[in-house]
Amino acid sequence: MSHVDHAPGEAVAHVAAHELGAAAYAIKAVRAAAPEGESETAGRLECQWQRNQLPEAIRELVLDDQWLRNDICRPVSDC
Repeated sequence: MSHVDHAPGEAVAHVAAHELGAAAYAIKAVRAAAPEGESETAGRLECQWQRNQLPEAIRELVLDDQWLRNDICRPVSDC
């Protein structure tokens, strides 16, 4: 299948993977931009801010899915 030819429902899961990857990269960027010695705290605050933005109706689903994702998401999603 090409990038645009997905089975029903497959495209939604594929897009969700991009969403979680973007969130993980945002946390990595915040860590990289933080002053020396403050990267872990800055990353944790960004992660918590992101989680607070999730609508309660889907929060548990997103967080469970995030933990199951590849090594891009897992190391930065534990806040």
